[in-house]
Amino acid sequence: MASTVSGTGSGTARSSPSTDMGSGRLVFAAVLMVFGGLMMLFQGIAAIAKDDVFVVTRNYVYQFDLTAWGWIHLVLGVIITLVGIALFTSATWARGLGIGLTGLAMLANFLWVPYAPFWAIVLIALNGFVIWALCTAPSPSER
Repeated sequence: MASTVSGTGSGTARSSPSTDMGSGRLVFAAVLMVFGGLMMLFQGIAAIAKDDVFVVTRNYVYQFDLTAWGWIHLVLGVIITLVGIALFTSATWARGLGIGLTGLAMLANFLWVPYAPFWAIVLIALNGFVIWALCTAPSPSER
């Protein structure tokens, strides 16, 4: 519900708190998506470079080549970053794609736990917040 500003005489309307909160959640999700995407991108670059940054554990259930994981993280990181940037425009397709991609990123980071446990868990939590923000923010027609 919009209310007018009193005392100015201009009749300009303020937006309601629910509208501000909804767009705030979208901005929150977009910032976290860009940050999470860049972190995945940097993880991918480090894994592809075969640097000694990651400890490769043996006899882990989900054993994959570190270079393959690097490429998976690099590609997901680039796409998530681009969708996060598109989310700043409040594009509806970016919300749906963002939910799907952050779900994939959560799965990829879960499988990434043996290589970088702290960052994988941080990115899983971050992606959970992104999904929450994208799912609870009002659509443009509700604003």
